[in-house]
Amino acid sequence: MKKMLAVALTAAMGCGVLAGCSGGGSTGGAAVQSAQTEAQTAGGAAEGGAAESGAEAPAADPASFEVTEPITIQWWHALEDQYSETVQEVVDDFNSSQDLITVEPVYVGSYAEVNEALVAAHAAGTGLPALTVANTPYVAEYGAGGLTEDLTPYIEATGFEIDDFGKGLVDASSYDGKQVALPFLISTQVMYYNQDMADELGITIPENFADMDAFLEQASVIGADGTTERYGTVVPGWDQWYFETFYLNNGVKIVNDDQVSTDLGSEAAVSLVNKFKEWCDKGWIYWANGTDASSIMRQNFIDGKAFSVIHTSSLYNTYVDLCDFEVGMSWLPGGDTKNQEIGGCVLLIPAKNDQATKNAAWQFLSYLCSKDVNMKWATETGYIPTRNSVLETEEGQQFLAEKPAFQCIFDNLDLIQPRIQHSGWNQLATIWMNYMAEMMIEDVDIPEMIEMMVEEIDEVLADS
Repeated sequence: MKKMLAVALTAAMGCGVLAGCSGGGSTGGAAVQSAQTEAQTAGGAAEGGAAESGAEAPAADPASFEVTEPITIQWWHALEDQYSETVQEVVDDFNSSQDLITVEPVYVGSYAEVNEALVAAHAAGTGLPALTVANTPYVAEYGAGGLTEDLTPYIEATGFEIDDFGKGLVDASSYDGKQVALPFLISTQVMYYNQDMADELGITIPENFADMDAFLEQASVIGADGTTERYGTVVPGWDQWYFETFYLNNGVKIVNDDQVSTDLGSEAAVSLVNKFKEWCDKGWIYWANGTDASSIMRQNFIDGKAFSVIHTSSLYNTYVDLCDFEVGMSWLPGGDTKNQEIGGCVLLIPAKNDQATKNAAWQFLSYLCSKDVNMKWATETGYIPTRNSVLETEEGQQFLAEKPAFQCIFDNLDLIQPRIQHSGWNQLATIWMNYMAEMMIEDVDIPEMIEMMVEEIDEVLADS
């Protein structure tokens, strides 16, 4: 199971050189692969000449990426029911804005489910969407496996304003110097808290991890029988992303510079495990894991059984709608640094589709990432505005006026970093998440568990 994705991608790459493997997508019309091939060949020749003469290579011909015939394409996404109305509005607006492309949005499921379906379709060489979302940690694996189309020629040919995205967002959607995706619905980790309760009890969210003990003791309520009546916070143990930055900001690299070993067995990492375990044992935090963990966490917060929860900033609207108290939002407590990581998803075009499908997908992708549509996503969903220029507009200022809680994110935009990019990352994350859940919830030998976890992760990294 650990190597399933790597094996699938390897098999998919092999299809490109074995006779009988299909290389075309299922959503396009007549294939016009030669258009991009000629453009890239010309570009390569020009680069060779440029290297000798010192001249800059010309951009690809815009005509190579035009849509010339009617085409229907599919867009795979992971946007749940609460976003369905916005999804349909955006798609309908695009479809009515031009005459050649008809987009069909398809809800596939979670990011993990999108990944499984996408890898399977890539390996088969058929059934691929024209455009798909992907959670940011998958970028490296897809780039390494040849799943993604290099968007650099499209960006250059059409003059797409890639520099309007923050550097961290661009880096998070790149692989090996190529722009293999574009930032779409971006979020980061935050702590939601009960603002009314905080005002009443004089509780403030700490800026530093070292002050978490005092905060959790004040925010928690332990009954006479020793059971927890109110947790100080809830940690989403179903996804390592939610506790990952505590490690990174306290000197743990997770993936070492050698790229084949982990730092999760270091003194700093072990100290964090012991601290989380101490808080769990005291009843100050709840480690949410297992079936319906997200729903249970939210309900505890809504019912006042948790003072705060750690979750994605994209769910701000959802929390505000569900709670009958004012919802506050805070940057997570930092350590030596106070960085956080990009969450949400990017948009990518599968490389095995025919060129007609890719061209149509690029037009829709450009539309989804445009300034106006980006602001619509931010206003109606809770995701962060991704365009730098948007934040300076009247619409951007109005957004902040309507959602002042986002000030903590705007104040720290430069501290939102790309996710760790390693082809073995998702296997590492699964192992780490499972071991953490067992150590937090069960009565186990923690040093022994950490040793076993590190050994498994090192094997994954070495084999990736």
